[in-house]
Amino acid sequence: MTNDNYFWKQMPFVRFIIPLIVGIIIQFYNNLSPTYFLAILSLSALGLAAFSFLKFSLKYSLRWVQGLIVHIALLSVGALCVYTKDIKHNKQWVGHFANDSIAVLATLQEPLVDKAKSYKAEAIIKSVNTNGSWQNAEGRLLLYFSKDSNNIPGLKYGSQVIFRKPLQEIKNSGNPGNFNYKQFNAFKDIYHQVFLKSNEYAITPTIRTNGFQQWLYDVRSFVIKKLRQYIPGDKEAGVAEALLIGYRDDLDKDLVQAYSNTGVVHIIAISGLHLGMIYAVLVLFFRPFTKQRWARWMKPVIVLGVLWVFTFLAGAVPSILRSAVMFSFIILGETIDRKSSIYNTLASSAFVMLCYNPYFLWDIGFQLSYVAVASIVMFSKPVYNWFYIDNKLLDSIWKLTSVTISAQILTIPLLFYSFHQFPNLFLITNCIVVPLSTVVLFAELVVLISSPIALMAKFCGIVTGFLLRFMNSFIEQMSSFRFAVTDEIQNSLAETILLYIAIIFFSLWLLKRKNSALFAGATALFLFVVTAGWETWQVRQQQKMIVYNVPKQTAIDFISSDHYSFVGDTIMTQDGYLRNFHLKPARTLFKATIPGSIPTLYVSRPFLQFNNSRVLLIDKPYKFDNEKKIPLTAIVVTKSPKLNIADIAKVFDCKQFIFDGSNSLYKIKKWVRECDSLHLAYHVCSDQGAFELVGL
Repeated sequence: MTNDNYFWKQMPFVRFIIPLIVGIIIQFYNNLSPTYFLAILSLSALGLAAFSFLKFSLKYSLRWVQGLIVHIALLSVGALCVYTKDIKHNKQWVGHFANDSIAVLATLQEPLVDKAKSYKAEAIIKSVNTNGSWQNAEGRLLLYFSKDSNNIPGLKYGSQVIFRKPLQEIKNSGNPGNFNYKQFNAFKDIYHQVFLKSNEYAITPTIRTNGFQQWLYDVRSFVIKKLRQYIPGDKEAGVAEALLIGYRDDLDKDLVQAYSNTGVVHIIAISGLHLGMIYAVLVLFFRPFTKQRWARWMKPVIVLGVLWVFTFLAGAVPSILRSAVMFSFIILGETIDRKSSIYNTLASSAFVMLCYNPYFLWDIGFQLSYVAVASIVMFSKPVYNWFYIDNKLLDSIWKLTSVTISAQILTIPLLFYSFHQFPNLFLITNCIVVPLSTVVLFAELVVLISSPIALMAKFCGIVTGFLLRFMNSFIEQMSSFRFAVTDEIQNSLAETILLYIAIIFFSLWLLKRKNSALFAGATALFLFVVTAGWETWQVRQQQKMIVYNVPKQTAIDFISSDHYSFVGDTIMTQDGYLRNFHLKPARTLFKATIPGSIPTLYVSRPFLQFNNSRVLLIDKPYKFDNEKKIPLTAIVVTKSPKLNIADIAKVFDCKQFIFDGSNSLYKIKKWVRECDSLHLAYHVCSDQGAFELVGL
C-alpha cells in the first residue's frame, strides 16, 4: 500500500464529508423533490447488496465502483438532511395558515432580552385558531413587546401568550452588501416576527418549560448576577460575561469592533479555545489517578458531562458545539484505546454536525472553527521548526506565536471573503491576550466559587476587573493605530477559491517538495491575479447612485470608479455604527474606497446632477412653476414632506419615483396609490430595499 493510500485510509470521514456537503449545497440552491434522492438511496443500497455477492477478485478490481456508490448515497443523504430540516416542508408550519385571520398560541423559549425600544424573545408556536377552532401548528418567531406594557413582569422563559395579529415576514434592509438577517433567521426556522403592544396579547396561566433548559437559564442568570455584582465597570463585566458563558448582550459595540480589528474577537466569541482550556484542566486533574481502575470510566463520564453542560450553558453555538463533538470523539477514542487521525476526528465531528443541522455549513463561526483547527494541525509544527530557541521562556512564547501564525494561514481567505478585513497586529495581540484571557477565565471561576464569602468575592472581583480593564485598554490602544487593520477588502467567491488552491499547493510544495504542486500553485495565483485585474477594470467603469434603506434617515451614495460621494443626513457619517452597518458594506462591495467630491457630481439642492442624469431630492414642500416639463432621471422623496404626486408630475417628466426609509408608512401608501393611478414607476425602499441606478 502506498503512503498516499494509507494516508487516506486513516481518515475515511474526510472522503465521506465531501459528497455530503455537495448534496447539501445542491438541495439548498435547487430545492428538489426528495423522491429523487430516496430513489438514489434505494438504488445505492441494491447496488451495494449486489456488490457483496461478487467474487473477491472482482470486488477488488471494481472497488472504485463500490466507492462511487457510497459517495452517491452520501450525496443523497446530504440533500435529504436539507429537505427534512426545512420547516417549510412541514404541513403544520404556521406559514401555511392565513396570517390575517388566525390567533396564535406561542411559548417563549428564552428570557426577555432588553432592546432599545422593546423587549425581545424567541418563541415557538404551539397552535393556531382558524375559523373558531384550535389546531396544532409549528414554527418559530421573534416576539417584540412594547416597553410600556404592564405585562412585562409576567413574561419569562416558558410563558405562553395568545395574540391575534398578522405575522410579519422577516426582511433584510436590502442595502447592497449588508448582512443577510433574513437568511440568518431562516437557518433557525424563524421566518416571522410580530410587535405586540400591551393590549394586543394575553398571558395564559400555564408555563411550559424544559427542566434542563430552565436550570441552564437559572445558572446563567446566577453567573451574570455575580459577575455584575463583584466585577466593577460595565465594559469589564460585559467582557467577563462573554468570556465565561458567551453572553454578548452587555458588550460595548465599540469594544467589540476593537477586538475584531486586532484579531482577537474569538476571545469574546465563545469558542473551542474556552472548551480546550476546560478540557486541559480536567485532564490535568485526572492525571494522578491514571492507574486507578475507576478512573478509566469515571474520567470520560465527568469530562464529557462538564464539557457538554458548559456547551449548552454557552448557548451551543456552532463554534463551541463543534469543539464539544470533536472532544467527545477524542475522549471516546481514548476510552476504547483507539487512536485516530486528527483530520479524521475533525471530519467525523463535522459530518455528525452537518447531518444534525446542514445549515451549519453557512455559519461563519463553524467555517472558521474547522479551518483554523485544520490550519493549526497542518502548519504549527513546520512553523515552529523555523527557529530553534534554547531558552524555555522564549521557546514557549515562540510556540504560542507559531500556533497563532499557523491558524491564520488558512483563515486569511475566509476573513477576506466574509469580513473584508485583516487584523495586521494579530501576532502581538494574540500573544498577549490569549494567555491573559486564560488567567481571566479562571479568575472569574474563583469569583463565582468565592461568592458565598462576600469579602473574598469582592477582592477577587477587583483583581479580575483590573485584569479585564488592562486587557480592554490594551486592545483599544492597539486598535487605535491607523495601521491596525486593513479593511475594505472585497474578494469574490472565485478569488477566494483560487487563493485557497494557491495556498494549499504552495504548502504542499514547501512541505513535500513536489514540483507539480509548485506549478499548480503558481497557476492558481496567476488566475487569481487575472480575476482581480478583471474585477478592478470593471470597478473603473462603474457609475451608479444608491438610495439606501435606513429607517428615519436620508442616505444616498454616488459612486464613480473607486470614488464615492455622500448626500444625506450628517449623522450617517458621524455615527460609526450607522456608517459601518448601512453604508460601508455597499462601498466595500463595489470597491469604492476613496471618499470625497466627484468631478461629475453637482449638488444644488434640491437638484443633483450626476454625469448626464438629473435627480430631484424632495425633503420638504417646494413650489415649482414651469411652463415646460423638466426631464428628470429620478425623484427621491425623503423625510415625509407634504407632497402631491400629481402636482409634481405636471412639472417634471420623471422616469422613476423613489421613496426612501425615512418616510412614514402612511404617506408612502398614499403616494403609491397616486403613482398607480398616474401609471408612474416607483420604488419603496422600506419594502424593496435600496434603490440602485446604474450606468448613469
